[in-house]
Amino acid sequence: MNDIRDLLPGRMRERTFQLKAKRDAGAIWHEPQFVECKQCGRRAARTLWTKSLYVCPNCGYHMPIGGYYRLSLVLDHGSFRELDADLAPQDVLHFPEYEEKLTAAQNKTGLREAAVTATGRIGGVACVAAVLDSRFFMGSMSTAVGDKITRAVEYATAKRLPLVIFSASGGARMQEGIFSLMQMAKTSAAIQRFSAKGGLYVSVLTHPTTGGVTASFASLGDIMLAEPGALIGFAGPRVIEQTIGEKLPAGFQRSEFQMEHGFVDQVVPRSQLRDTLIQVLQLHAGGKHA
Repeated sequence: MNDIRDLLPGRMRERTFQLKAKRDAGAIWHEPQFVECKQCGRRAARTLWTKSLYVCPNCGYHMPIGGYYRLSLVLDHGSFRELDADLAPQDVLHFPEYEEKLTAAQNKTGLREAAVTATGRIGGVACVAAVLDSRFFMGSMSTAVGDKITRAVEYATAKRLPLVIFSASGGARMQEGIFSLMQMAKTSAAIQRFSAKGGLYVSVLTHPTTGGVTASFASLGDIMLAEPGALIGFAGPRVIEQTIGEKLPAGFQRSEFQMEHGFVDQVVPRSQLRDTLIQVLQLHAGGKHA
């Protein structure tokens, strides 16, 4: 049965999407006029942050952003159509306080779950896009997140569309135990089937991408892009230092370090990401686009 959103006129659907994107952007701010950068500590006017797409105008730190807002930066206007919007997490293990924390996260972010999946166009090329939103349980992978990612990949496979996934995650969601860990295999298997059919998968790693998400679908892209300064790894640098008893080199696990060591193909500033995706997708489409 079709979701009621499928019946909405295109303009109304786009307006709803843009309102969600604006809500995401507004939720970033804790101060009305000036915002302090988490990296350099300097303050800048809110208007400067907005114009720079929430990249620090002083040091270039890329602030984490909401899922709908991120999609609004890359998708062609009027092309957004959400997939599986009603999928929500379940407290199958009856983990203490999990339901209360889920409700709080949903009320705070307006999201049902940490993943947003959709179809759309980028530079006229139809595609499937997915985003992990770090504001919701640090973008951790629950059963519902695994379901949404898997279903998005399967949709791209069935429709023979390229796939773009923006990752930002702390890893598997501990409140769901082994069920969350199972999503690593499930999403990876879906990507393998997609690739076997000749699909193009562009993985965009944003700050931070760690744990089980890094160890599964986020690392399986045909083309691996990353935002500047993003932390990318399995265990964090502090845990690694404590384990091996050595000091890690400067910039270890950051996107620039990963590119130097072959894990990332290109580090792309947020302001250039849409143009880069257009170039990649149109090249893959052989110039055939709307």
